[in-house]
Amino acid sequence: MKFGLQIYSFTWPGGPAAIGPTLARAVRTADDVGFDSIWVMDHFWQIGAPGSELEPMLEGWTTLGYMAAHSQRARLGLMVGGVHYRNPGLWVKAATTLDVLSGGRAWLGIGAAWNQAESEGLGFPWPTLRERFEMLEDTLQIAHGMWQGERGSEEDFQGSRFHAARLLNVPQSISRPRVPILVGGGGEKRTLRLVAQYADASNLFGGPAQLLSKYAILAEHCAAVGRDFAEIERTNLQQFTVSGRNAWGARPESAEQLVDRLGRLAEAGVQHVILSTADSHDPAALELIGREVIPQLRNVEAADPRAVVGSSPH
Repeated sequence: MKFGLQIYSFTWPGGPAAIGPTLARAVRTADDVGFDSIWVMDHFWQIGAPGSELEPMLEGWTTLGYMAAHSQRARLGLMVGGVHYRNPGLWVKAATTLDVLSGGRAWLGIGAAWNQAESEGLGFPWPTLRERFEMLEDTLQIAHGMWQGERGSEEDFQGSRFHAARLLNVPQSISRPRVPILVGGGGEKRTLRLVAQYADASNLFGGPAQLLSKYAILAEHCAAVGRDFAEIERTNLQQFTVSGRNAWGARPESAEQLVDRLGRLAEAGVQHVILSTADSHDPAALELIGREVIPQLRNVEAADPRAVVGSSPH
């Protein structure tokens, strides 16, 4: 089982001047204690559940670059990027840059986005949901083209929403055959179809029962496009706290309770669990995970969800 850490809040002691040093310490600690990946949200305002929109929020790609300089092993990514915030070429170039500068440790995490208030507040266009999904598919196709071969594709690309005359990408990513692509969201008709066609990982919310249902649908989409379901890494975002400060309703848990909960997720097919916690600035909390949780589950092999419920339960 793999372990990730999502840092979603920067409301830390010391105010804005302390955010940089606190983040650096958190990233170094997570890297040292064994987290396989570290993520930040792609928002410009804090979102409702963790806190007020007046609380601090950092731009994602800039933050990941800073995090790369303070880590050596963990992969880094956005959980997940809002497709309409950047042009497809910029999405891929930014992910490539992070991959090159981090020594091959980038993720491209992306989805169809949802935050209308944030977008309109800062002047980003707010396309319809259909348009955003068309933008997402174009972006995924452009990513495959730009990460093709030694310097990208020379072919003209004409998508539903974007035109690109030359998908040149130099330097090319260190990660091969490409920076791994994670698509976030559990939409059964569109999102999971895009995962099956283009992604290397699928990030879903929910517990074992919901996940098993989604995995069955993803397996159906894979079969329809001729994709091996086993090629797609199954990630799952879970809230966790040891401090008593709730995030999305999370209650404090002991390490033993967390091991039990995450073990049930592995039985449902989760391969890479990403812990979202308000305790990310606390080295003691991260060290607890590294000492008492990760070693107990590191060698646990996730079940094949198709074997748990069958490949076509619908």
